[in-house]
Amino acid sequence: MTELLRIEGARISYRQPGRGRIEAVRGVDLTLEGGAVLGLVGESGCGKSTIARAVCGLVPLDDGRVLHNGRPVRPLGLRRRDAEDLRIQMVFQNPYASLNPRRTVGSQITDGLRINPDRSAWTVAGLLGEVELERSAATRYPHEFSGGQRQRIAIARAIASGPDLLIGDEPIASLDASLQARVAELMRDLAVRTGAGLLFISHDLSIVRVIADDVAVMRAGEIVETGSAAGVWDAPQHPYTQRLLAAVPKVDGLGTLPG
Repeated sequence: MTELLRIEGARISYRQPGRGRIEAVRGVDLTLEGGAVLGLVGESGCGKSTIARAVCGLVPLDDGRVLHNGRPVRPLGLRRRDAEDLRIQMVFQNPYASLNPRRTVGSQITDGLRINPDRSAWTVAGLLGEVELERSAATRYPHEFSGGQRQRIAIARAIASGPDLLIGDEPIASLDASLQARVAELMRDLAVRTGAGLLFISHDLSIVRVIADDVAVMRAGEIVETGSAAGVWDAPQHPYTQRLLAAVPKVDGLGTLPG
């Protein structure tokens, strides 16, 4: 497999009124290969989303570096996005906030298709079918869909641009429990089938266990444990990982859930 993402010694801080500068990410190292799924887990506020935004260039690093296909990812404010940058796509937690309410679903997916280096790979109807929506959804607006359907639309739009790196930043956290596994499964299947790497960020260890190849456990800005999903789940080494796993139910696999 080809290494798509390498994070080396990443440090990120921000200024908080009355508290000075707070270090949100402290020396994080991670790697992700094409066609693989890396689950990044940990409690809320541990720095997971900050890492996701750094990978997309939305947050600058204080130290360290983020490499995509061997090229440094720089903050978006420092330059216009080129074709390589557009091969990194993120699916956010709130699908409604990430979709334009004034434009049809089809027109928003078409935006991605226009920048896809292999435009023959997908059509709007084909992408809607991949996320289990009817082709008639293309003429409708985001507010006409449920939360789970909107998240599927956001996934279709992200895939449309032909990314080789897909980031899910808590993409199932705002969905009903009955939809979470299905949306996670869709992201995994699409990423693996297209050869893209998927960085899946979540506090739900049960779902990460069954969709990820490898897992990184984050606590207070640091990675405290990494390994295969099965290995970390069955034999966690760090006390923090052990506490996290003790607090969640274990599942054997993902079923096909309605949504």
